[in-house]
Amino acid sequence: MSSRSAFWRALLALAVVALSLWITLTTPPRLGLDLRGGTRIVLQTEDGPTARADAAATDRAVEVLRKRVDGLGVAEPSLARSGERRIVVELPGLRDPREAAEVIGRTAQLTFHAVKGEAQQPAGPAGSAGSAAPEGSAGPKASDGSDGPPASNGTARVLADPDAPGRFLDLAAPDLTGDGVKSAEAMLDTTSGRGWTVDLAFRDGAAATWARLTGAAACAAPGDPARRVAIVLDDRIVSAPAMQTGVPCGAGIGGGSAQITGGFSAQDARDLAALVQGGALPVPVTTIEQSTVGPTLGAEAIRASAWAAVIGLACTGLFVMVVYRLLGVLATAALLLYGLISYAAVVALGATLTLPGLAGFVLAIGIAVDANVLVFERAREEYAALGRATTGRDLRRPLTTAFGKVWSAVADSHVTTLLAAGLLFVFATGPVKGFGVTLAIGVVTSLLTAMVITRLLADLTLRLPVVRRRPTVTGMAGLGRLRTRLTRRVPRLMVHRRRWLLACAGLLMVALAGIGVRGVEFGVEFTGGRVVQYTAERPVDADAARAAIAKAGFPDAVVQTAGDSDVSVRVRESGDVEQREIREALTRVAGPVEVERDDLIGPSLGGELRTHALLALGLAVAAQLLYLTVRFRWTYATAAVAAMTQDVLLVIGLFAWLGKPVDSVFLAALLTVVGYSVNDSVVVLDRLRELRRRGGGVPLADLADRAVAQTLPRTVNTGMGALFVLVALAFLGGDSLTDFSVALLAGVVLGMASTVFTAMPLAVALEHRNPAPAAPGAAGGRSGSGGRQRAGGAGVDRDRSGAVV
Repeated sequence: MSSRSAFWRALLALAVVALSLWITLTTPPRLGLDLRGGTRIVLQTEDGPTARADAAATDRAVEVLRKRVDGLGVAEPSLARSGERRIVVELPGLRDPREAAEVIGRTAQLTFHAVKGEAQQPAGPAGSAGSAAPEGSAGPKASDGSDGPPASNGTARVLADPDAPGRFLDLAAPDLTGDGVKSAEAMLDTTSGRGWTVDLAFRDGAAATWARLTGAAACAAPGDPARRVAIVLDDRIVSAPAMQTGVPCGAGIGGGSAQITGGFSAQDARDLAALVQGGALPVPVTTIEQSTVGPTLGAEAIRASAWAAVIGLACTGLFVMVVYRLLGVLATAALLLYGLISYAAVVALGATLTLPGLAGFVLAIGIAVDANVLVFERAREEYAALGRATTGRDLRRPLTTAFGKVWSAVADSHVTTLLAAGLLFVFATGPVKGFGVTLAIGVVTSLLTAMVITRLLADLTLRLPVVRRRPTVTGMAGLGRLRTRLTRRVPRLMVHRRRWLLACAGLLMVALAGIGVRGVEFGVEFTGGRVVQYTAERPVDADAARAAIAKAGFPDAVVQTAGDSDVSVRVRESGDVEQREIREALTRVAGPVEVERDDLIGPSLGGELRTHALLALGLAVAAQLLYLTVRFRWTYATAAVAAMTQDVLLVIGLFAWLGKPVDSVFLAALLTVVGYSVNDSVVVLDRLRELRRRGGGVPLADLADRAVAQTLPRTVNTGMGALFVLVALAFLGGDSLTDFSVALLAGVVLGMASTVFTAMPLAVALEHRNPAPAAPGAAGGRSGSGGRQRAGGAGVDRDRSGAVV
């Protein structure tokens, strides 16, 4: 590395680290609701009688809902349109989703009607009304200034009288709508004793219409129902006040203000004010997803993930230092900087940090280790090839050569993982999308820390005289015990390639049998339904809880316990009334219970998410095959994708046999397994491609054995780094991350094995059947004879010297 390039690398690294430190110290992270607690509601707009639920109507609905949510008094609410017809509402700190759903989900068509008289039977939609309003109280907001009624409420109707249960009022067509209300505020009227009311202020044109409406009512005789004005909200009379005797006939109530009374509680008055202030939704909305997380559960998730990160990073760093000595110390320092830069990038981009996102952040440590291990293993080879006499004067030479030669494998492995992260971002929803973001950030940061920061630290350290005099301290002076043993006696694995392929096929049949016999248990996200997680004050017996819930009228409920006092109940989509019954049933057998998490998924959304999951997996396979075909020969690409597909099916089969649910978090783990599996295969196939370029008349099967032997230490060391992190997540990550960690643990172990026993034997078999054409000027020979071959693909004909075998 020249002094000029070293200077620019040092300047870049210093700038990135300084900026990351500044962002970390000055900018707080944006935590998802699963970490800080709150309610998340996904609404879907539907076509109305006069309006189509398109993107423009959904945007208008978002603005209406934003005003309603502001009226709820929730700190830092978030509302955003997702796609054309969906609205995602996040309400931090709100534990009761019913409170929000009842307010933000209503169409809130507010109208003001003259009363024509009493009616014996309802001729239109009837509903229970609010409590009576004293004589003289006036109603809510006015229209937009026009006298014409809205199209959806332009007919007369008969509705229940709020002052006389069982009786009805015959209403004229509406004179005003809620669009004319300028402001609505919940007030406590202590002067007249009316209690909580909703005070309204009208816009100019609507104020005049309100005066005409109340003036006409004031002309009726006292006691005549026509002296009343009805205030209707969503086909329900909330107040029907009669004009006081002091209101002049024909003049009405001026001043542009009115008041809704009805014996409201403080919360009822605030909710009504929020509805009126927000106005009417342009189109109806339905709730298709609802999730509530308690703040305690979120705090525990943060603490568990933080401990998992610390322990995983400490174990990984210690392992790397033991194996690679001084270079391992430098790699550990780079890993710490990796954590700082990754976190700062997440915060700077404004990405929401979710629980799966934390897992992706922790998991990317394994990716960061992989690039360093690749470089260090190659540096050991280069040191052995050049000899101590040559490298003793400049220890940087083998390391610089190693960085140059591993770039292709590092780039390919990172790109394949980025493909998986990108698919997660595109097709996943909610917190799992955050996992894709943090995983992508981790991959890019890994590339920066390994290829720039680690290289810079190593270059500066290897310049020191004390290090140059003691090359054994660097960790490059020996190949390591495993590599030395494999170099002396290369395992002849490819001789038995048919046996390995048959064994893998048998294992695959076991997995497929689990999928076929036991079936895949889709989580509530893919089937629709409701899952509520409770925490009880005393230990819960699963059988007793199951029996109590079945007796309450839910025989099909799936009841599971975790630990001593945690219990989850899964039922088909149900309302809040049914959930109260389930909670009361649990209370009878386990004492008082608290809701820690409440997830509701509509059946239509569940089917859509299931389709997206299958599409994401299919595109993942296609994207990996396409990329690898460009970078390698199609035979290599097919072998790598076949091994990856096998790993995916084995993990799904494992979950089928264990009876574990397959949900969106499992999908995140599965797509990560895709990246890990291909990552490992790419490294070994890249080495095989390099050995084939050297030719030498060595049979392809022997070259494959040598490629496995030369990369096996890297595979083991990288796998150990990932396993430390995953084991820490499995034991410390809590119930939310246990299944995620199990899937990835299985995927990492299977990925390491499938590279050796599936990808390489299949690549050799395909190459024997479809040998690559001989390169121009090469001593001909077929792939099986080991002559120099064109590896095919973009950029694969560059001449690079290989390491000693």
